[in-house]
Amino acid sequence: MPQQTQRLLAVITGASEGIGRDLAFCYATAGFDLVLVARREALLTALAEELWTTCHVKSQVVPADLATAQGCEAVLRAVEPERGRLHALVNNAGFGTHGWFHEIPIDRQRDLIEVNVSALTHLCAGVLPWMRANGRGHIMNVASVASFQPGPLMATYYASKAYVLSLSEALHNECKGTGVTVTAVCPGPTVTGFPKAAGIGPNARAGGAPPMSSRVVADMAFRGTMDGRRVVLTGFRNQVAAFIGRYFPRAFTASLVRRIQMARFPAADGR
Repeated sequence: MPQQTQRLLAVITGASEGIGRDLAFCYATAGFDLVLVARREALLTALAEELWTTCHVKSQVVPADLATAQGCEAVLRAVEPERGRLHALVNNAGFGTHGWFHEIPIDRQRDLIEVNVSALTHLCAGVLPWMRANGRGHIMNVASVASFQPGPLMATYYASKAYVLSLSEALHNECKGTGVTVTAVCPGPTVTGFPKAAGIGPNARAGGAPPMSSRVVADMAFRGTMDGRRVVLTGFRNQVAAFIGRYFPRAFTASLVRRIQMARFPAADGR
């Protein structure tokens, strides 16, 4: 728990549900005030009230569409007056698509890139100078075990998470000796609203490891990030999947992912 006369501040995007919501409780329990970011203001307001009731921390609600530069700037404007006590940025917002690349509407794919890649980069660039000036802090970028290999039938999503992992590892290195750390968190299948948002049917197989609870993933992500780790892989099976993705031929891992995704989406069979 931070021991300060003034509470430290954590910014969490995608805080309205799933891993982001559970991470809000991790930070609140540790004594951080919060800036909660998502599109759905009502869910953020309800979460802020619950955090005050259970943890007695203050939360600022920032409804923002991170698919736009204006949404990212709204977050930075909200945080800038408190930049001296800013200690944590959690880039959790993101979503996926599934299906054959050429059949997914380009507007949907562009939105995915804007949220998963552009917004994350925009917010990192905005807060990192403040953290370096403060001489402390951390950035948690939520990537995925998908970061480690190509992903047929979820091609743009896998590619976006590879970017998140690569950027995070580079920034982790750049920040050595500054008091600031950058961590890439790489969950595998997790019980969240992600499958519905990606258009995955409720009866589809998880693919790979059985889904973990979002609270377990959040706890592991929080502990690893607080420890300043470069990469956090949630669970042994996801560690194995990442090992295969890193060290096996990429043609092999692409074929493996394709088989998993074809089994999840029978309509794709024979394409």
